[in-house]
Amino acid sequence: MTPQELRGFCLSFNSAVEDFPFSPEISVFKVLGKMFALSWVDDRPLKVNLKCGPEDAIRLRAEHPGLIIPGYHMNKRHWNTVTVDGELPDQLVRELIEDSYDLVVAGLPRAERLRLDRS
Repeated sequence: MTPQELRGFCLSFNSAVEDFPFSPEISVFKVLGKMFALSWVDDRPLKVNLKCGPEDAIRLRAEHPGLIIPGYHMNKRHWNTVTVDGELPDQLVRELIEDSYDLVVAGLPRAERLRLDRS
């Protein structure tokens, strides 16, 4: 997955936007103001921080040592850093991004979730 493909996939979700609150080199993807992905788009290998359920986070780290690690500069219980250099299947990366988006949406207030459903 290229940086452009990662960006395009993150922005394909309902109400997803890209922001640069930390620096121009760090893309932050949000839904209704809540972050679901953070990527250093110019770094090689390409990496992305993604939200994850605590049990899944531990399991994924064990299944993919070195490629999925505790979230860099994030809450290590709920975030993983995923290396997107071709060693992980693109389909798995897409599923992890979608899971992150879904977790963030599930945590939104009911009224905001309903608003997303209508858009």
